[in-house]
Amino acid sequence: MALAKQIIGSSLIEKSEFFSSSSKLFLARPSLVPSQRRLVHLRRAQRGPVAAISEDLVKIVPVFSAEKPAKLKVRAVVTVRNKIKEDFKEAISKHLDSLTDKIGRNVVLELVSTELDPRTKAPKKSSEGVLKDWSKKSNLKAERVNYTAEFTVDSSFGVPGAITVTNKHQNEFFLETITLEGFACGPLHFPVNSWMQSKKDHPEKRIVFCNKPYLPDQTPDGLKELRQRELKNLRGDGTGVRKLSDRIYDYALYNDLGNPDKGIDLARPTLGGNKIPYPRRCRTGRPPTDTDMLAESRVEKPLPMYVPRDEQFEESKMDTFLFGRLKGVLHNLVPSLMSSFKADKDFRGFADIDSLYSEGVLLKLGLQDEFLKKLPLPSMVSKFQDYNQGVLKYDTPKILSKDKLCWLRDDEFARQAVAGVNPLSIERLKVFPPESKLDPEVYGPLESALKEEHITPYLYGMTVHQALDENKLYMVDYHDVYLPFLDRINALDGRKAYATRTLYFLTPTGVLKPIAIELTLPNTGPSSRSKRVLTPAVDATTNWMWQLAKAHVCANDAGVHQLVHHWLRTHATLEPFILAAHRQLSAMHPIYKLLDPHMRYTLEINKLARQILINADGVIESCFTPGRYAMEISSSAYQTWRFDTQSLPADLVQRGMAVPDPTQAHGVRLVMEDYPYGSDGLLIWGAIENWVRTYVHHYYPDSSLIRNDRELQDWYSESVNVGHADLRHENWWPSLSTADDLVSILSTLIWLASAQHAALNFAQYPYGGYVPNRPPLMRRMIPEENDPEYANFISDPQKFFLSALPSVLQAIKYMAVVDILSTHSPDEEYLGERQQPSTWSGDADVVEAFHKFSAEIREIEKEIDRRNSDPSLKHRCGAGVLPYELLVPSSEPGITCRGVPNSISI
Repeated sequence: MALAKQIIGSSLIEKSEFFSSSSKLFLARPSLVPSQRRLVHLRRAQRGPVAAISEDLVKIVPVFSAEKPAKLKVRAVVTVRNKIKEDFKEAISKHLDSLTDKIGRNVVLELVSTELDPRTKAPKKSSEGVLKDWSKKSNLKAERVNYTAEFTVDSSFGVPGAITVTNKHQNEFFLETITLEGFACGPLHFPVNSWMQSKKDHPEKRIVFCNKPYLPDQTPDGLKELRQRELKNLRGDGTGVRKLSDRIYDYALYNDLGNPDKGIDLARPTLGGNKIPYPRRCRTGRPPTDTDMLAESRVEKPLPMYVPRDEQFEESKMDTFLFGRLKGVLHNLVPSLMSSFKADKDFRGFADIDSLYSEGVLLKLGLQDEFLKKLPLPSMVSKFQDYNQGVLKYDTPKILSKDKLCWLRDDEFARQAVAGVNPLSIERLKVFPPESKLDPEVYGPLESALKEEHITPYLYGMTVHQALDENKLYMVDYHDVYLPFLDRINALDGRKAYATRTLYFLTPTGVLKPIAIELTLPNTGPSSRSKRVLTPAVDATTNWMWQLAKAHVCANDAGVHQLVHHWLRTHATLEPFILAAHRQLSAMHPIYKLLDPHMRYTLEINKLARQILINADGVIESCFTPGRYAMEISSSAYQTWRFDTQSLPADLVQRGMAVPDPTQAHGVRLVMEDYPYGSDGLLIWGAIENWVRTYVHHYYPDSSLIRNDRELQDWYSESVNVGHADLRHENWWPSLSTADDLVSILSTLIWLASAQHAALNFAQYPYGGYVPNRPPLMRRMIPEENDPEYANFISDPQKFFLSALPSVLQAIKYMAVVDILSTHSPDEEYLGERQQPSTWSGDADVVEAFHKFSAEIREIEKEIDRRNSDPSLKHRCGAGVLPYELLVPSSEPGITCRGVPNSISI
């Protein structure tokens, strides 16, 4: 018995019926291991480890009778994350669960071996183990609670590769991790991070896999059937209305943005299909509307809309979003509360805008406590008042922190094109005058009104040809984006827009400056004055004209930024890749493990966008220039979207902001050295690409493994052919045949989900929260001398300028939204971080490589800090100049204008 205790572990022997004093031991003579090298050799030769309890490697390995293997007990430590808040129904169910757990309605686990039973040809299974002390620990207030379960296994059981979980309780619970102790190989880790539904809702046992990754063809025999079964469960059968507790991933068209049952004005076209191409979104299966059988019925806030259960926000994230959403709800209700003010108001002066940060919105508009008492969630309102949160007062946007008047300067206007909210539209001018790609038979003569005489005075003695050759001329061109929609946009109430082109010159001091703005309206006839060009001010009148022109450019930019670069190029185009990953890649697949942190929350935030942001009469339509045509503009941009130009180097080259250069670390060289987004972005891109290359070559040392990996090929094929079905026949889709192909595809997806989204998202309030700096829409055209409004403009240009900006209500609604979108939640996970950092993979070499990637990310942060202190880089350092921190990887919670989360989570 003493020898058995030494080999197996005394604590379990004492508890085990198999090692009581009256039991017969099935232990044969011990096999002595003479050295550590011999121990390793023997372990590799075994098909599975012999059960042992100690995490230290044992020196004596028992040999058991082949006829009667020993029965041993092993233990699981199960970590469950408690809900922070429970509603009344959940509290009652929890109490019942703690009572019924004692009589057998409990949580049951079963271990599944990687090996098949030679007699039954089925996977070896342990006895069932029940989570202990559930009722005793049910009232613990800790965030995480550990439970244990014990299992009986044969000594020939092998290595557990999966665990099945049956939840016989009423309530779901969040299972974070399972660690198995008692096997000679040491602890085995099962990162789960999933909701375990009640058996009454989902009768099938849940399957969770060990952290050891396997390519499909390398799957141990004991796990092959489970691997396929789990994927089948996740795909569903494509029918039925999804329950909120489901974990089914499927595709649908964007046919749920409108609400035709409420009126024709709220009908919207379906996005996706030959007529209006668009990526696919997550299917919910809701029935059609009463008035349009092709439109899916709406679920309006606060009612929940389906996404697979594990995609929903965790509580801390939801609290953050709800806090911001509450502000949005309050501000959305302001119009109904403004009836006492008779009409929507213009800002009377810039002091009115400043008061949004000092005195607050609701109080400033005269809304008293009796109004607040009538609003939803009164307890939350009072809580926020107690904490003096931004319900009544906005935070001062960062753009005002260093120089309150910086937004008036031309150099700041230009700096924001390379280091602001949207650094993705600027391109190097290659041909002058610029050319349109629209059809002249539809849109009339498309020649630019820009002439050499407009810009030559601002070229510091250079000719236009010289400036082009020396990479000094740049452009932000929204002509082709807006012109096809302008007639409809300008027919909307409170919307006035041009299709703009802005030219910039890079001065000898390295500072970018705007030198001309072209404003275009649809051509209405031979004598139509549809184009005009404005240049920097020479007197008081042209100064105000120039400020209005810049504001119209910003309104154009705000729409393209939000609808094309932000929503389409990150949120919408990534959703099909995420859906396909869950449907086609097993949780055991190494590529799934790589992508997992970069998919977190994206389906949930996209669902919320369909519910309150991009829907008919939602926030985007209400606050941005395109109004009800917003998503049609997004779809129009999708028709020219290409996956092969979404990597940072390819995007920079396409826009002429970089040229191919094999001598550079990333294969490209920036043509404008002081391009903060480009230069910092290449650091992040390089780190991602190096990490992905190391990872891919570890699992695919030969490209034939990639071509023969059926899960991987099905994932990519489905992403393209189903998720992006409207563009599936384009010849620019990358092939997936080699390791280099896979590295490029994965690096692009991770870049888009992390750094690309961060660069476009987290500056929205810091820059746009001061509406004159970045108005999301304009309400007046720029008057010409013969226009009736010209006299009003001359007599009071400031009043005219403010009347052209969004109204008070439009501004505070917009500010509430970008406040939400710019906020980091407390549970955010940033690039170089991931849950269970040492156990997310069972491959020690990969974990070590990830730690090196994390270290490289930390070094990049230091380099960005150094650049922001370099006075030669004038687009990020100088008097009143904001540092460029959007690609600094780390951040605190809140609005920080920095931080690169792993995924699109807001």
